[in-house]
Amino acid sequence: MTGCIPMTSSETTIVSVENTPVSLPGVVPLAQQAVVSVVEQVRLARDTFRLRLDCADIARRAVPGQFFMIRSPDRTNPLLARPFALYDTFLNDAGDVAGIDVVYLVVGKMTRLMSTWTAGDRVEIWGPLGNGFPVPTAEHLLLVGGGIGQTPFLAVAREARRLRCYGEPVRSVADAPRTITFCYGVRSAAYLAGVDDFASTGIDIRLATDDGTRGHHGFVTDLVATALQSSHRPDAIYCCGPEPMMHAVAKQAGQHNVACWLSLETPMACGFGACFSCVTRVKQDDGEWDYRRVCVEGPIFPARQLALD
Repeated sequence: MTGCIPMTSSETTIVSVENTPVSLPGVVPLAQQAVVSVVEQVRLARDTFRLRLDCADIARRAVPGQFFMIRSPDRTNPLLARPFALYDTFLNDAGDVAGIDVVYLVVGKMTRLMSTWTAGDRVEIWGPLGNGFPVPTAEHLLLVGGGIGQTPFLAVAREARRLRCYGEPVRSVADAPRTITFCYGVRSAAYLAGVDDFASTGIDIRLATDDGTRGHHGFVTDLVATALQSSHRPDAIYCCGPEPMMHAVAKQAGQHNVACWLSLETPMACGFGACFSCVTRVKQDDGEWDYRRVCVEGPIFPARQLALD
C-alpha cells in the first residue's frame, strides 16, 4: 500500500491508495483519495448513466455543487482522471450515508470506459473537490440545467427542500426557499435524464427540447426568460451547462438584477489546484481581471465576478 505525500505551496504529489481513503492536504483539506467499488450502474437516458460508488467517508464530506475526479486504477489509457459533479449521496438500510452517485454522458474514451463498469469493479476517486453552491436563502430559487448540466441540482433541490443533509459538519438551511423551479433543456427527449428523481423532490419542473419532442420547443433560456418576466420571478439562479447557455443566463440575470451563480465545466487534469489547467478569468476590484482555478476557487462562481466577454 502506498500513501499520500503532504502538499506544500510549491509541490503536490498524489499516489494511489487501495481500500483505505487518505486525506489530500493543502488547498483541499476535506478531500480524500481512495480505490472504491462500483455498487451499481443504471442507464438513465440515451448515452447517459448513473454510477453509484461505495465511498461513505468521501460522501459524508460532500456538499451540492462539489465534484470528484474519477479514473480506472488499472489503466494508463486514458491516464488522467475526469471531473464529475455530485448527483447525490445514497443511504444504506440504516439511513446512513453510504456513497455517491454521479451521472455522466458518454462522449469520449473515459466515459465509454466508465459505461462498461459493473458492480464490484474498482474505481479510483478523489474528492470532494471545489467549493459547492451556497446554502440556498432565496425565496424563489431557479435552477437551470442544460445538457448534462442538470447533474448538480438533485442534491441542491433535496437540500433546499430539507429532504437530505450534506457536509461534515452538516450544512444547515435556515430559511428554505418557498419556491424552487427547475428549468432543464436538452437536444431531444431521449436525453432527459433523472426527471423522475427531480420530480420526487416536489419542485416545479419545466422542460425544453431543441427539437420539440418534449416540453417547450426551443432553448432552456426561453424558459428562464419566462420565469424572469413573471410576477413571482426568482431572486436567485443556480446554473450549469454548456458555456454559451450559461453566458446567456448570466446576461438574463444581470438584466433583471437577479443574483446568479454558475457552475463552470472547465477541463481539468488534477482537480486540486496544482496544474493550473482549468483557470478562468475573474474580475478584479480595479476593473482588470485575473485567473482563478475552477477546481479550487470554483467551480461555482457568482456570474457578476466572471469576465465572460
